[in-house]
Amino acid sequence: MSAETMTEQTVKEGANAAADTMHQAAFAGDKVIRDAMSRTSAMTDHAFKDGVEKSMTALNELGAQNKRNLEAVVESVTAATKGVETLGSHAMAYTKKAVESQVEQAKALSTARSMQELIELQTAFAKTAMEAYIAEMNKAAEVLSSVVKESIRPLNERATALAETMQSAR
Repeated sequence: MSAETMTEQTVKEGANAAADTMHQAAFAGDKVIRDAMSRTSAMTDHAFKDGVEKSMTALNELGAQNKRNLEAVVESVTAATKGVETLGSHAMAYTKKAVESQVEQAKALSTARSMQELIELQTAFAKTAMEAYIAEMNKAAEVLSSVVKESIRPLNERATALAETMQSAR
């Protein structure tokens, strides 16, 4: 074998070895890139799923909060309505009693025998009517106070729950 042939053969063997090395490096690089892409894809899928799950949980909680808020409003309005009914029935009872009292007073006034007796009867009636009116207004104020407290209670509970939710979200 000549030196030239040996050199050619060495060059060919070197070129073949270099080509094999390049091929192996390309194959290894391709595998590294594919593995990295696969991990990145898995991480992205996981992050996306977590985000969707958290969003759905938040939306479900928001829906539940809105439902509880609506229930509180309904409870508040129901309490207010019952309170107005109670106030109305008290007012009707007072009005009926006052009218009956006025009819009795008119009958009593018609039997008065003197101006003095008429003034005394009217004064007594006015005093009794004013006392009854003041007592009725005190009773109405108590009922109204109770109605306001009962009407606002469910709304206050929701506001407190919202504040607690906001505090726990920190």
